[in-house]
Amino acid sequence: MTGKQTLHPLLCHAQNHAPAVRQVEAGACFASDGAMRITFRLSGDMARLRIPPPQAVTCRDGLWEHTCFEVFLHSGISEAYLEYNFSPSGQWAAYAFSAYRTPDRTLFSPSPPCIEARLSAGRLDLDVTLAADSLPRGKPSHPLRIGLSAVIESQDIGDGQLSYWALHHPSPRPDFHHHEGFILALTPP
Repeated sequence: MTGKQTLHPLLCHAQNHAPAVRQVEAGACFASDGAMRITFRLSGDMARLRIPPPQAVTCRDGLWEHTCFEVFLHSGISEAYLEYNFSPSGQWAAYAFSAYRTPDRTLFSPSPPCIEARLSAGRLDLDVTLAADSLPRGKPSHPLRIGLSAVIESQDIGDGQLSYWALHHPSPRPDFHHHEGFILALTPP
């Protein structure tokens, strides 16, 4: 690794409550080959949370409808950014945007991420590695702006309740796409 990874607390959005969650943390750093290593740690009463079971590793839409972890990457060159979703099941999704919530219809075909989930009593750890060719290209020595977030599904209410966690919530409603939420800055090697 070129940089030491520090885990940062994710904050639950003020519109939500999540009594079964004690803490959500996330961090990212670059490896010497330019890949990005991302870690999420969820602590809480796992019996009261809905954690998707392991499945075949595939690319799949709609992961945010259940417990999943998300990364937003912005190069700072334009309004374009990338979004990645990672489920504890091993499923993942990737999206490109040309501007705020404006899908980029050009071909975006990232390398499949390496996802490792470990569930134990009271804790879920999710480690992800994104290959260097799956990251946005920026100016040399220019940091990527990164948003780290999570959607956590509780079993406490009927069909489940979603809580939204992020490094920073810049708007009155949960909105992980808001560029002011991309507050982690990392410079590629």
